[in-house]
Amino acid sequence: MAVNYDDIIFNVCAFITALFLLDFGADKFVDHTAVIARKLGISATLIGLLTAGAEWEELVVVIASIAQNNSALALGNILGSSISNILGAFSLGLLFSRDEVICFDRSSKIYVGVLSIITTFFCFFLAVYRVELGRVGGTLFCFAFFVYIASIAWGIYRGIMAPPEDSDSDSDSDSDSSDSDSDDDEEAAKHLKKSMEGYRSSSSIDDGGLPVEAIPLRTHKKSSSISHKINRTGGHRKSASISRMPAPARKPSRSIFYHFGQLLLGFLTVSISGYVLSHSVGTIGDAYNVSDTLLGVTVLSFATTLPEKFVAVVGGRKGQGGIVVANTAGSNIFLLTLCAGVLLLAGDLKQLVNSVTSFEIIMTWVSSALFTVIVFYGGKRWMGTALLVLYVVFILLEFALGRGEEPKP
Repeated sequence: MAVNYDDIIFNVCAFITALFLLDFGADKFVDHTAVIARKLGISATLIGLLTAGAEWEELVVVIASIAQNNSALALGNILGSSISNILGAFSLGLLFSRDEVICFDRSSKIYVGVLSIITTFFCFFLAVYRVELGRVGGTLFCFAFFVYIASIAWGIYRGIMAPPEDSDSDSDSDSDSSDSDSDDDEEAAKHLKKSMEGYRSSSSIDDGGLPVEAIPLRTHKKSSSISHKINRTGGHRKSASISRMPAPARKPSRSIFYHFGQLLLGFLTVSISGYVLSHSVGTIGDAYNVSDTLLGVTVLSFATTLPEKFVAVVGGRKGQGGIVVANTAGSNIFLLTLCAGVLLLAGDLKQLVNSVTSFEIIMTWVSSALFTVIVFYGGKRWMGTALLVLYVVFILLEFALGRGEEPKP
């Protein structure tokens, strides 16, 4: 069958465009979910759990793949994203760390311990039972997700753990926190600093080396006034009176209906981008007779975990290892519980038969084991390089051992 290159180019462009759309929609969805929750008085702990390290965009890709009768692509994306988060993202956090040796706190070790247990159970279930107990397994994984949320929330409440940093999104946070008073103080400080700098630049020095009385600056009717008085008999005596400048007008707080509208916009954007991503990857796979699972494990998973890679680089450079670990562990727990549970409950189990190889299952477990060892015993930069090389080797082996397209019923 001849390849239609016009269709290929179109789907590649659609894939790239959908990635930007996915990032925009996920940020907007998470940001305004947090704002609505705060306005309604919902616990900040639960907000952090549901926004930090939560792969909502991955869940959308899974649901879109199921809707297009492409469950194999969804399973490949789950496994590939789990591997990519550790070998491709966490490795960058180690590689760009400002410290030669990175020690992780107790909360990080608890998160990683939970992930290790979940990954072991998931890989065992996938390798042994495959689809015979698919619906039962889906129920167990979804239940495990809600148990995870409840247990971590309880741990944070009791002071055992620190809540994960909200590192997934930062695009709209400044506009949504306009009802705080810190902005007013910051602006007032800036105006005061400018007045002081203007005063220093307009001061003059007399022949005796003493400052001559400065002309008060008036940038506002109620601006700061600074006067220096010289006591010529008893030496130099300085008195300064600084009246605080009026704080700038506070931005009006947005109504909850505005945030609901933005939340809906973010949800629709994520949904559309998830549909386009899964459809474009499936079309490219069909054109070249490449396995949907292979594309999900490699191309799709690499693209959808780009935000995690960016967070890991920034967190590593700032020496915030806890953020890197919480982001990686939280993302993988979300993938292997809720995303996998939804796939097993609603997906086509017949498509999942032999859709993933033992090599992919083993690599999922091995990457989690390496992640656990590094967090418990401390990480070094060379470990980041080793993990990144292992990820490149994994991608190359996936294509070298490539499979043909799975038949769809």
